[in-house]
Amino acid sequence: MATEIRLKGDKVIEQIPSLRDKALRINLNENIYGTFAEIGAGQETVRHFFRSGGSSGTIAKAMSAYDKDFSDAIYGSETDGRYVTESRLKKMLSHEVNLIEKRLSRDKHPGKLFFSYANTVATIDFAKQFKGHGWVGIKYQLEPDEDYNEIILHIRFKENDARLQQETLGILGVNLIYGAFYKYNDPKKLLRYLYDHLDKDQIEIDTINFSGPRFADVDNRLMSLQLVKNGMTDAVMFDPQGNNILPAAVLYKKNILALRGSFRPVTKVNMDMYEKSLKMFLEESKVEKENTLVIFEITLSNLRSDGEIDERDFMDRAELLCRLGQTVMISNFQEYYKVVEYFSAYTKARMGLAMGVNNLIDIFDEKYYRHLSGGILEAFGKLFYRDLKVFLYPMLGEEGEIINSENLKVHPRMKELYKFFKFNGKVIDIEDFDPHTLKIFSREVLKMIGKGQPGWEEMLPEGIASIIKKHQLFDFDPKRELEENTN
Repeated sequence: MATEIRLKGDKVIEQIPSLRDKALRINLNENIYGTFAEIGAGQETVRHFFRSGGSSGTIAKAMSAYDKDFSDAIYGSETDGRYVTESRLKKMLSHEVNLIEKRLSRDKHPGKLFFSYANTVATIDFAKQFKGHGWVGIKYQLEPDEDYNEIILHIRFKENDARLQQETLGILGVNLIYGAFYKYNDPKKLLRYLYDHLDKDQIEIDTINFSGPRFADVDNRLMSLQLVKNGMTDAVMFDPQGNNILPAAVLYKKNILALRGSFRPVTKVNMDMYEKSLKMFLEESKVEKENTLVIFEITLSNLRSDGEIDERDFMDRAELLCRLGQTVMISNFQEYYKVVEYFSAYTKARMGLAMGVNNLIDIFDEKYYRHLSGGILEAFGKLFYRDLKVFLYPMLGEEGEIINSENLKVHPRMKELYKFFKFNGKVIDIEDFDPHTLKIFSREVLKMIGKGQPGWEEMLPEGIASIIKKHQLFDFDPKRELEENTN
């Protein structure tokens, strides 16, 4: 594959090495030495290294344990009986690295940088209903006496031909190995380089985790953010501990209650909406508590500041939501129906959306659906055709009145459409709300924090204000607060 160029606007910023050049550079490095274990799509990655020349100095072993009994005998069995899992990939990487360490003497090879590259994938099925997915990773050293680093990612194939998927996987594998050894000092760039000689419509990367001594300062939540920002995936998720998690694994067959917001910062309004909507959601006949997942979703547009994503601001919000024990999703979904479509790819169970009155009014604004051939009707078909309910949190009107589903005002052309969904029980008011929270607005809280004004603490959930002060989140400045209180 020929060398390409990487552009920034109209400016050439660097040349992209060909796959052969990448593999050859690895092969000609006399210290890089390791194994390839590829299951499910041939041995497409190692093929590039064999063909580029000089591979005997790099490849200690290449294998494919396709038979399940052989695979279990080598790597151990999985408790869930599945083979295309993160657990299986990690077992493969650890097993192969341990074999290298056991079979090759450090005394004989003092300068060797050992590595193990592995993948376990399922390509498209014959019916072409399931396009396939897989886990890909590398465990490797950058100094002979240093502990191993690890990069693990999950992919989804987009192509409709198994052979093309195999070739795509091989290209990704070469990019990962090359990036691991030569681009490790800038993980954000390493992420982008994974798509060298690939298009976004060939493969999706929806989870990635860096670990090891060279990545000790890498926050994998920020790496998740980069995946969405770079268009490598539509959404990423992480758990309350801040770990990146595979959306498919946590969403599968779940009842899902989603709350969208800026959470800048998370306030008592957000938590009251969450608590009251969850209570109502769990009372639904088709919803089981043990099978329910609550997701706090932040859209990419809510992370932008002057057109750019403010990563520090993102981390501040994520930190607070995680401290409250919440699962967080970052998405590039502008419209609600896209969120529901995304969830529907993993579950057919009942879903709920908790939102404020203003959000519901926006849903009935036609301007958001002009790009659809069927307009707002097409969007609503995708949104409300599912087993979905909207739990509506009220707001205060200009005269101090409570505005809910009964008296909110949508565009005159949308009145009958709104009445239809309201009449069919798709929109339900949250009635047991805390009236004291209706005057709290996160944008006002944010201004108060920035100016050092007193009183914002009681607008936030318990413990959140102390975290903001301790870590000086959202531009909190203790000196500014002291000056404001003194005046």
